[in-house]
Amino acid sequence: MEKATSSICLPRVLRQTDAMVALDLRDLAKYPFLKEAQSYISNQTSSLDVFLASSTGQKAIEEALDTITRSLYFNPRQPPEVLMPVPSESSAVSRIISSYPVSRILVSCSGDRTFIERLCRFQAWKVFNYLQEEEPEKKEIIARSLGLSGSSTKIPVIQYIEIVAKLREEKWRLVNRCIERGIVTIHLDEIDEILRERLRVVMYQNLPIRVPPEVCTLLEPYLEKVQKVFQERMLEEFGSVEESAFPPCMQAIIGILIRRAHLTHMGRFAVTAFLHNIGMDNTRIVEIYGQVPNFDLTKTMYQVDHISGRGGSGTEYTSPLCSTMKTHALCVHRDALCDKVIHPLTYYKKKKWMIESGKKKSATNAKPEKENCPVKEDESSSPSGGDIANKIPATADNGDKHQ
Repeated sequence: MEKATSSICLPRVLRQTDAMVALDLRDLAKYPFLKEAQSYISNQTSSLDVFLASSTGQKAIEEALDTITRSLYFNPRQPPEVLMPVPSESSAVSRIISSYPVSRILVSCSGDRTFIERLCRFQAWKVFNYLQEEEPEKKEIIARSLGLSGSSTKIPVIQYIEIVAKLREEKWRLVNRCIERGIVTIHLDEIDEILRERLRVVMYQNLPIRVPPEVCTLLEPYLEKVQKVFQERMLEEFGSVEESAFPPCMQAIIGILIRRAHLTHMGRFAVTAFLHNIGMDNTRIVEIYGQVPNFDLTKTMYQVDHISGRGGSGTEYTSPLCSTMKTHALCVHRDALCDKVIHPLTYYKKKKWMIESGKKKSATNAKPEKENCPVKEDESSSPSGGDIANKIPATADNGDKHQ
């Protein structure tokens, strides 16, 4: 089989202009989802396991791990203004191209829809940044590979709905769009955003891929690294779970669960999403639900996995805004801090910071106790934020998720 070289130039014909547009390796590194990139990779090795075991494969795995790590830390609300430029060295460019399928293999072996969703989102945003300064002819190639046009402002309504499903800005709502005979009109300056979201949809629909078990076994040490990075990411954002920092609404909902009383669907969704968002393990969340009447382990695991993005559609949900909690009569026992926030997660972060700052201050100002003057503990006192924290069972931390 003929091997591709670093000077490979892959032509492709544009149907509209019949012009020849050459894609070099650096283009394939920017847009590794193109068929030309796949052809280039297939020409580099005879089999997947041989490639992964080679020194080149090891470098591709490391590059893929770096990509997945960055995807876990990526925040679309605060995307980086400048991307790292594609290197000029052919070996480095080849490593980037090869790392794309390896990253897809890694997240597929993990079986975690959260990893898949975040990888697709991150890759789509990378392409979006490259498209900002791309040549019109090459942008047309990218668009056509995704079933769209890089210049047309007309999109079928069904396709439009699927593409903008994750976008929350009002301008993307159908009621704010011109629709005629099933066709939605977009603006020219919105085309790149549409291409970004279309790529995210296409990538997500094509994952997970089927990976031979022996390959997943080979990659298991690297999967453990990914899991560790994700846990570190959650701890970095929220720290260890501080139950005494829960907002009053969440304390009340958990109190209902503990008392085995009826809880609405929105209440269940809100507390499950909240507990997942602050980094609580799914097994422990299920343990909390274990106290409700008619508890069904299989059904509860499915619902928790669905809300956390590890099952079903793979969408990772965020707990509702305070305004939504009010609408569903779940905003109760408000305190002074509630008036300063608009989201339960913001309350949690602020309250946790206050608690930790108070502990540090107390430790700094603590005076040595007088001899023979023991301090009598008040067993009836409860930690800051209410007494719900002491009521949440901790046994689930050591439980088996599949028990």
